Amino acid sequence: MPAPSRGEEPSWPACDGGRGSGLGPTVCDRVSVREKKGRRRAGVAVADMFRCGGLAAGALKQKLAPLVRTGCVPGPRQRNRLPVLQCHHPGSPSRSLASTGASGKDGSRLVYFLIVGATVTGAGVYYAYRILKDDQKRYSERISGLGLTPEEKQKRAASPAPEGESVPTVRVPSHVPFLLIGGGTAAFAAARSIRARDPGARVLIVTEDPELPYMRPPLSKELWFSDDPNVTKTLRFRQWNGKERSIYFQPPSFYVSAQDLPHIENGGVAVLTGKKVVQLDVRGNMVKLNDGSQITYEKCLIATGGTPRSLAAIDRAGAEVKSRTTLFRKVGDFRTLEKISREVKSITIIGGGFLGSELACALGRKARTLGTEVIQLFPEKGNMGKILPEYLSNWTMEKVRREGVKVLPDAIVQSVGVSGGKLLIKLKDGRKVETDHIVAAVGLEPNVELAKTGGLEIDSDFGGFRVNAELQARSNIWVAGDAACFYDIKLGRRRVEHHDHAVVSGRLAGENMTGAAKPYWHQSMFWSDLGPDVGYEAIGLVDSSLPTVGVFAKATAEDNPKSATEQSGTGIRSESETESEASEIAVPPSNPLVPQAPAEGEDYGKGVIFYLRDKVVVGIVLWNIFNRMPIARKIIKDGEQHEDLNEVAKLFNIHED
Repeated sequence: MPAPSRGEEPSWPACDGGRGSGLGPTVCDRVSVREKKGRRRAGVAVADMFRCGGLAAGALKQKLAPLVRTGCVPGPRQRNRLPVLQCHHPGSPSRSLASTGASGKDGSRLVYFLIVGATVTGAGVYYAYRILKDDQKRYSERISGLGLTPEEKQKRAASPAPEGESVPTVRVPSHVPFLLIGGGTAAFAAARSIRARDPGARVLIVTEDPELPYMRPPLSKELWFSDDPNVTKTLRFRQWNGKERSIYFQPPSFYVSAQDLPHIENGGVAVLTGKKVVQLDVRGNMVKLNDGSQITYEKCLIATGGTPRSLAAIDRAGAEVKSRTTLFRKVGDFRTLEKISREVKSITIIGGGFLGSELACALGRKARTLGTEVIQLFPEKGNMGKILPEYLSNWTMEKVRREGVKVLPDAIVQSVGVSGGKLLIKLKDGRKVETDHIVAAVGLEPNVELAKTGGLEIDSDFGGFRVNAELQARSNIWVAGDAACFYDIKLGRRRVEHHDHAVVSGRLAGENMTGAAKPYWHQSMFWSDLGPDVGYEAIGLVDSSLPTVGVFAKATAEDNPKSATEQSGTGIRSESETESEASEIAVPPSNPLVPQAPAEGEDYGKGVIFYLRDKVVVGIVLWNIFNRMPIARKIIKDGEQHEDLNEVAKLFNIHED
């Protein structure tokens, strides 16, 4: 390169943008190494903020772009020219931003760089601020939502968001290994079983209910006997043995966020509340929710439970009748009915089974202090007439009446209307009942809507999804709880609607979803309490149309549900003996006797009722006898004929004081 003349700046080759032209020193080389490193870092920061700064910074960049020329051009031989700023960004071609022009423009160019830097820096800071604010908002909403009633949650969801803020939405995971449809007892039992066998499993529960999984029995039993004025909010109750507990299986802290489920290292159980699965694609291992989102799965459990049946007379009635009728099933129904029971003068319960009789006793006892009239009507001759033999059904009816309930047996509803501000129930025999509110407790209809889109079989006799011995309906599809119609190796095909069955079938389905391949052999039990003083446990086929044999004895002060929970330590009695079975039982020989039904009017303190089919015991009711279910389960499993059932009854120690 020729030497420059005195007083003249050396003539440097143009900058090649760092591509290495091999021409020796260039204009770029005039910048010191320290300046180049510092400016390179600044260039990277500016480029990153341009990338993340949003539309505002991008628009400003477009407006100012004509003022900037990309690349380096030969500069005039002046001492006051601005240095070249090189901007390098990882993964993108090298770029140079050079300023040319007269030295008088240097101030405006400097101002330009300051404006651009300040703009993109501000945009980046604002972006980070919004990310952190949104995360904090989602956390605060999750914490503030714990413990709210469904009504409060709906009210908060319906209120408009503050101006300028978007309404957060729950991100539904696109794929989960284990998908459980339904959020009741069976689904929770399955989730717990899956996690027990696979501690790292990711389980998602999708439920229409706004509540986390909870147990249903206390809704018609202990909760009504609570002295806590806030029981509808706390949903905590004292068991018959005095111990306090919640109806929820686990607190909110037990569960993980649904949107975080796919990323949590050790897995967990997440619950999507207020969501309904409306479509099931068995071949594609995919479900569609009512909000349009889709979830693929590897294993799926259907535990959709059932919907309370209504009466045709109520369905035909107008909107006012329907609005003043409760179909009792969920936590929301308990809250509603508890509030109504304090506001109206009369409540009528239609139905004489477990639920109807339990609610009648609970409301009857509550009505003593409120002065409310409680009426119960049903088509049978006595309470629980489809289950208990007639003499015991009549005794139970008198027990309910002693609780302050006006019981009307042999009552078939013909029509329901409104007259003078009251609901008017007309019976087929001409009787009329005036009331302020109706509670319908006339059975359950299994939820089987998914059978249509999933191509699953429905049992025409019992309803529910037909499953095999392993509770499997199709490949990768299992069913548990009220919605499952299974084959009982001792009693034939059945469908059971009880807590214990939901626990055991859900647990087994969860095990089989993780490869256990176990058959369902369990004889589930159920129980009903007419307050803390009278209760019974039952197992097998208990149908009043079957021949029965009852053996009774005088009860002691310890023969009641309260004492039973004190001995077992739990108010949900099946938890202590869900799968227990006596190993061996020996019935002493005796002379054959023809059992006789107890005399009418006898006080049935405690006893055992055997239900027979072809002289074989297929069902057992333990009346005020508790913690003896393993023996009953063994008798049914053996399936033997017994010459003297009085001797068999001795196995339950009914004559002990």
